[in-house]
Amino acid sequence: MNFRSLEDFWAFYVNQHSKPSTRRWHFAGTLLSLVFFGYSSLFNWWFLVFVPICGYGLAWYSHFFVEGNVPATFGHPFWSLLCDFRMFGLMLTGKMDREIKRLGKRPILQGF
Repeated sequence: MNFRSLEDFWAFYVNQHSKPSTRRWHFAGTLLSLVFFGYSSLFNWWFLVFVPICGYGLAWYSHFFVEGNVPATFGHPFWSLLCDFRMFGLMLTGKMDREIKRLGKRPILQGF
């Protein structure tokens, strides 16, 4: 798929993350990646290896086994990374459900 802007891709990205548990797995992966990045920056650079393993590993797990789709990273790696951080920030501030509604999506109630 071709997208003309990051905002167009964002709408697609949100649609690909329709289940709350998919978003939670992404949140956990991004958080762990940031923790490992910070730790490796301060103490031991070797821990950088865990940044992509945690970030992509948990996100891809959620796509294959929870959401049932293919990660957007495969087709649009840079935009997907930017949108992952955007989703992380919106979830951190409690504004992700509002963003889903803004884009015309309805949150699916589901347990973790």
